Amino acid sequence: MHIFRSLQYYNYRLFFTGQAISLIGTWMQRVAVSWLVYSITGSAFLLGAITFLSLIPSLFLSPFAGSFVDRHNKYRVLMFTQIGLMLQAGILAFMVWFQYYNVLCIGVLSLAQGIINSFDVNARQSLMINLVEKKEDLPNAIALNSTVFNSARLLGPALAGIVLSTLGEEVCFLINFFSFIAVLACLMLMKLNIEQEVKPTQNIWTDLQNGFQHVVSSRDIFPLILTMAASSLMIIPFITLLPVFAKDIFSGDATTFSWFESAAGLGALIGAIYMARLTSKTNLNQVTIVSGFILSFSVLALAFSPSLLMALIFTAFAGTGLMIQNSSINTYIQTHSHPGMRGRTISYYIMANQGVLPLGSLLIGFLAHRWGTQTVVFIEGLAGLVITIGLLLYKKNQLRNRFKALQLKLRQKEKVACYS
Repeated sequence: MHIFRSLQYYNYRLFFTGQAISLIGTWMQRVAVSWLVYSITGSAFLLGAITFLSLIPSLFLSPFAGSFVDRHNKYRVLMFTQIGLMLQAGILAFMVWFQYYNVLCIGVLSLAQGIINSFDVNARQSLMINLVEKKEDLPNAIALNSTVFNSARLLGPALAGIVLSTLGEEVCFLINFFSFIAVLACLMLMKLNIEQEVKPTQNIWTDLQNGFQHVVSSRDIFPLILTMAASSLMIIPFITLLPVFAKDIFSGDATTFSWFESAAGLGALIGAIYMARLTSKTNLNQVTIVSGFILSFSVLALAFSPSLLMALIFTAFAGTGLMIQNSSINTYIQTHSHPGMRGRTISYYIMANQGVLPLGSLLIGFLAHRWGTQTVVFIEGLAGLVITIGLLLYKKNQLRNRFKALQLKLRQKEKVACYS
């Protein structure tokens, strides 16, 4: 039971249960929206645009969402965002049920989902520390949450495929709509005692400035956020090119693409299980660097894989490295942030992770069109090595400086002791 130790806490069990049910519905809706848009338009550009609209709000709104969460009760914020996402799924189901196929409306609803998610993700991440009684179990709680997410990533699309082929898109949207009932019920059953921070007297723009200065001045947190942003821009978008590997490079079909998705999801699940086994004494910076090398070398190998089997294996390894890197950075930030700044600090992680990713996807897609998919994926792997080596050298230099400072302090103490 060591790997599931966070489930001993009543509030976290409720949170875990609600997320397990709701995330399956969320992934079903993602697949159904993509299928619906492509079925209506036949346009890959519009398909990408809808995905872009659902992700881009995180880039611009995350810092504001972090300040908002720090100023308000994060539990109540989470309740409202879950209700908002539930209504969004309900409207989609209503539209399709009455065969009102309007891509503009779907785009607006996707944008609304992205805006709500900017606040929802921040509130959920900030609330995590209140769900476990012992701080040393927080890394396990975060890792288990990642396990739920990646399990849903495996199950949701598979269920969506069955429902889409038999019952239609509207049923996927309805399932997601009703899945939020489980989340809301679990939230209402929680027994939380959240210490409300004293509300700042300054306006929210000053809050934003303070949050930015806090993050930038942190020699431990800021490099990790930069690493996350660089990865989202230059490495992680290799995922968006997996359909090209499936269809063009290995002459496959939709089933072949599903194998790539499953391989990435399986690798991420393995990474999440590994993170769940770590203790509070684990050096998360070291884990981040090692996982960065695993991700980079796997992407390099994927670029020129000689066979479909090898490509699937390297995709799984890349998924493992990606999951461990993201989770270790997230865990470090949550465990080392000042309580009054936690929401704002997490918001920059969310911005670096989810906000930069759509920009990276557009960039990598454009370069792949110009230079070829395998060449660009190879460049992504090289970029990953540069980013990871840069973080490694920074951490070594930081450790060396701290050691020198400690030696100087000890010498000063020895001098004082001699004179006394």
